Amino acid sequence: MEKEKTLFDVIGPVIIGPSSSHTAGAVRIGLLAGKIFGQCPKRVCFRLFNSFAKTGKGHGTDKGLLGGVMGFDVDDERIKKSFEIAKKLNLDYSFEYLENHNRHPNSVDIVMQKTGMKDMQVSGVSLGAGEVAVTKINGYNFNINGDYDTLVLIYKDKPGMVYRVTALLQSHNINIASMHCDRNARGQEASMGICVDGAVSEDIIKELEKIEEVYLIRNVEVLKK
Repeated sequence: MEKEKTLFDVIGPVIIGPSSSHTAGAVRIGLLAGKIFGQCPKRVCFRLFNSFAKTGKGHGTDKGLLGGVMGFDVDDERIKKSFEIAKKLNLDYSFEYLENHNRHPNSVDIVMQKTGMKDMQVSGVSLGAGEVAVTKINGYNFNINGDYDTLVLIYKDKPGMVYRVTALLQSHNINIASMHCDRNARGQEASMGICVDGAVSEDIIKELEKIEEVYLIRNVEVLKK
């Protein structure tokens, strides 16, 4: 899927912080992770790898990730006070700094927890100029960059599930821009990531929730630039 270049690609985003990859990228990864989790978590652990781990503190990567998870966008002045705001919200946060040459230089795992919700781990990478990608959710492969509204589903792997979801979208005249499916084993859990043209309404979400053995549904709306 070819993406048209915009002014954002040439000059980068309007950001709070010194670096588009280590600050704006961190905020956008955190923001996507928070949207996928569905709520502000009670506990969050950030595992930063390689360049994120080595130079992230000086570039505000830690504040950016935390602010993003709390719902702050790249131009939000509150990012500078992410630590203080998290403490006021009783959000327990921690950071781990790791090295793994098999991982992207600017990569992070975000582990989120909240009572009454299943723990979630979201992995993301910062690609430069504020561009990012969520590459895994709870171990399933995804490619979510915030450029399209994206449906995220985790469900029981069985015949007809992909058809039921895509047919429902078609019935509402929702065009699919791209789609990625993954599973951990035949007949076990599986995942779907569907990038769509246009907004997905609450009515569509409610219809998707009626499908048996769908364990998680998230509508991740496009990020502003």
